[in-house]
Amino acid sequence: MNNTIKFLINKKESGQRLDVFLSKKISHLTRSYIKNNIDSGNVKINKKIINYPSTKIKKDDFIIIKIIEDKIQRITPAKIKLDIRFEDKDILIINKPAGMVVHPGAGNYKKTLANALTYYYKNKLSNINGNLRPGIVHRIDKETSGLLVIAKNNLSHFSLGKQFNNHSIKRKYIALIWGVVRPLNGKIETLITRNKKYRQLMTVSDINGKKAITHYKTLKVFNLKDIPKISLIECELETGRTHQIRVHMKYKGTSLLGDKQYGKKKIKFKKINKEFESNLSVLNGQTLHAKSLGFLHPTKKKFVHFESELPADFKKILHLLEKLGD
Repeated sequence: MNNTIKFLINKKESGQRLDVFLSKKISHLTRSYIKNNIDSGNVKINKKIINYPSTKIKKDDFIIIKIIEDKIQRITPAKIKLDIRFEDKDILIINKPAGMVVHPGAGNYKKTLANALTYYYKNKLSNINGNLRPGIVHRIDKETSGLLVIAKNNLSHFSLGKQFNNHSIKRKYIALIWGVVRPLNGKIETLITRNKKYRQLMTVSDINGKKAITHYKTLKVFNLKDIPKISLIECELETGRTHQIRVHMKYKGTSLLGDKQYGKKKIKFKKINKEFESNLSVLNGQTLHAKSLGFLHPTKKKFVHFESELPADFKKILHLLEKLGD
């Protein structure tokens, strides 16, 4: 159900952040939920869509927010196998498979990581982000595999959230991309905002959006017969924007193998290695894997680091490229 709420800003309210103001006024909704509503284009100031939660409101601003009520108020537990790489009383480290959504939304309410966490841990996780996101501190895309940290209590959630906000969390990804990115090693720094035409996608902007910084280096370039040129790259995130690596690769004129949203709709090959083509056709998601995660442990106050191996289908393509290159 959709509800529309309107506000006219007075002198006393002027100067506040938009998300802070709305979360105070609409007390039954969490601030993170308000932020998601803003990010999704459901808030207007003076009839103009605003996508930035940090926007400062002014006297006489006319705010309209469309509240998209959740279809479910409580998450449904689901017995879905989890690949747990580490666990103590404060945190969980999960190795998420490609194809799994992190938390409910957009038509997927039963087969997410959050549903599985609720089944195994019930109410023994942090609740800072509300009922639908138990323990969820950060996300990776549905079709991306790799490591996530889950908070088992609110103290841990607060500590981890602060580290993410301070950009002190160490996150490295491995990816296979079409062609070669120039220069081979570098730093991509842009603003990222929602695509005005396709709201589920993100795009680089010169004037709007949130700062996004990706450090990348080319590990190997595969220039093989009957296979388009492909590069193996490592990306380290300084910020964690939605679809950041995929958007930045598109900005650099390339895309990840298997990326159906930011890659070309259909890639035509004049001549192609049949084994490679077969492996590419059954790829589960894009070739993007969150391979390592490092942070200051919330209670032990020492730096901890975790690594995970590539998923089987990603590894199969990489091994074939290496074999053909020998």
